[in-house]
This record gives sequence, C-alpha cells and structure tokens, in this order.
Amino acid sequence: MMEFTLNLSAWLWLIFTLFTILGCAYALFAAVLLRRFAQESIKLPQLRPSLTVLKPLCGAEPELETNLASFCNQEGTGRVQLIFGIQDAADPAAGVVHRLIERFPERDIELVVDPTIHGANPKISNLINMLPRARYDVIVLSDSDMKVQPDYLREVTATLYAPDVGLVTCLYRGLATTGLWSRLAAAEINHHFLPGVLVGLKLGLARPCFGSTIALRRETLRQIGGFDAFSDQLADDYAMGEAVRGLGLKVAIPPLLIDHTCSEKSFADLLRHELRWARTLRVVDPAGYAGSVVTHPLPFALAAAAMEGFGAIGLGVLALALACRLLVPLQVETMRGGGASTWLSPFRDLLSFAVFLGSFLPGPLSWRGHRYIARSDGTLTQT
Repeated sequence: MMEFTLNLSAWLWLIFTLFTILGCAYALFAAVLLRRFAQESIKLPQLRPSLTVLKPLCGAEPELETNLASFCNQEGTGRVQLIFGIQDAADPAAGVVHRLIERFPERDIELVVDPTIHGANPKISNLINMLPRARYDVIVLSDSDMKVQPDYLREVTATLYAPDVGLVTCLYRGLATTGLWSRLAAAEINHHFLPGVLVGLKLGLARPCFGSTIALRRETLRQIGGFDAFSDQLADDYAMGEAVRGLGLKVAIPPLLIDHTCSEKSFADLLRHELRWARTLRVVDPAGYAGSVVTHPLPFALAAAAMEGFGAIGLGVLALALACRLLVPLQVETMRGGGASTWLSPFRDLLSFAVFLGSFLPGPLSWRGHRYIARSDGTLTQT
C-alpha cells in the first residue's frame, strides 16, 4: 500500500510539473504576442462614413458618464448619431444621458425609453427597441462599461471597410476605478483574458466577438436575422460573430485596445461577475474552456512544490512559474494606458484558478439583478 502511495505521489508530481511547464510556455508566448499587438497599426482610408452608435443602458454604474462621454468626443469621422436606450423611465441612467445632451449640444444624441421585452436577454430587447431610431448604414454597438480614445470610431470603421469584413470587434483591457476588488477584476482581464484571446487567435483556436464593440452594416445585420435572432442567447455577442461568419464574411479585430472599467466593490461582486463570465465561456466553447487549464501554471507549481516538500527542485519550478507569469502583466503595462498592478499577479492567478474550478459547479447566472439558467444550447431561461 505504501509503495502504491509513493508511486501515485510521483505521478502526480510529474503531472503537476508538466502542467506548470506548459503554462510557462504559454505565458512566454502570450507576452510575445502582446508586444506584437502593441506595435501594430491601422491603415486609415479617406472614407469617413456616417454611423449610428447604440448604447444599451441599465443603471448608473460607476464611471458611466465618463464612459459615455468618450463616445461623444470622437474625431475624424462622418456624422455620428448616438442612441442610448433604457427600459424603465425611472432608470438613473436617464439622468446621465440628459447631462450628456447638455454637455454636448452639437452632438446628435437621443434617449430611447421602451419597456418592451422581446426575449430572455434584456440587452437584446433594449437593442431591438433602439434600432428603429437608427438613421445610418453603419451600426456600432458597445457595452456601457467601455471607455474609448477619440480615434476609436475612425479606426473601427476603417477596419469594417476592409475586403470581406462583415463585422469588427475590439479587444479591451481592464481599468480599475475603485479599490482592491476592482483591481483584481481588471487584472483578470489583463493577465488572463487578453493574452488568452491573442494566443487563441494566433493558433486558430478562438473565434471571438465581444460586446466591447460590434460594428457592422445594416444589411449584414438584416442577413443574420436582426437582433431578434439573438433575443434568448446568453453570449449574444459571440452568436452574432458566428452568424456573420456563416455568411462567409470575416470578423476582424483591429490593433486597437479600449478600456473596460471595472468597478467591483466587494469580493461577492467580483465572484458573481467572474463566475457568470466563466460559465458563459464554458457554455460557448466547452472543449476550449477545459483546455484553458494549462494557462494556470502557478497553482500547479505550488502543488508540485508541496508534494516535493518545498525542496530545491520544487521551489525552482515555483520560481519559474512566477517569473513567466509576471511577464504578461509587465507587457500589458507597457501598452497604451498601462494595466492593473503587477504585484497582484500571483493572487490573481490563484483566484482565477479557483473561479475556473468553480465554473464547473451547477448554479444560476446573476446578471444585472436577475438570475438565469443557461441551457446547453447557449440560450437563457430566467428563474
């Protein structure tokens, strides 16, 4: 029995060490891709189309006015129509929009209030209600927690008019707005999500489309069934991207990094948001999500070191994992605007692994004060 235990321990040490080495190789590769992405640029054509920006809102979250104002400060574009949508006239987001109308009288800004429900996904219901007010051929959707640079719309539309492109989406980095919990939320985006997408794209394993930005022509939207086709989808952004690819068109990602403002005020807020996010990814791509276990070298290095009694070899493996993982946040911090604090990286890695494991447990999704059950086909049922 003792011999069996020793053999099992040796095999487990070997497996944990192997996963650590794979995770270190992943981190090095991700750091290289982050550097290359930061050095890319967009060739801007002379064409400056008019466009409509749709911003579905729900509540006056922290930094909302700053985020929305960044879309009012766009330069180098054609005419820009900004439509903000809410489903309840008492929504405090309405006051934010009215202040923007006063701040930017030269801008074409409109608030649509419509409580009509079209499915289980409230964001899509909001978009369906807003779309009839859109006047221009190019439609740009963006979540309310995104903050952009003045050249954002110009670069997005430049990419949209490239050959065979049917939809443009954008990568984003986390921007902390409050304290420790928002810093940890931003670190999850910067240290895990962003490098993971770049590696997936490089290896042909990812087919992303993000709510940070979805830009497409009105005719393309019509061909994929309009917003109505996604009214019950959990990952509506991903589903739109797949529908556009189904038309034989590309989903393009320009070398443009925008900000996702993170405003979590407690550990409960952080955990609730990240479990919903992780379970969404697991539903969308179960095999790819399970395979992402190799992107967590630090917990495997700790386990290997503990099994080896924290001897020289175990501590060496642990130091290697720490050093390789730190390369990712260090590279993110060199990109435009910087990133979340590097010193949080080890804590963030351990928390991310715990969320990864927790995402496989059954449970409802919490989203904007509502609870949902996600079906295996990616659709939602409100509980």
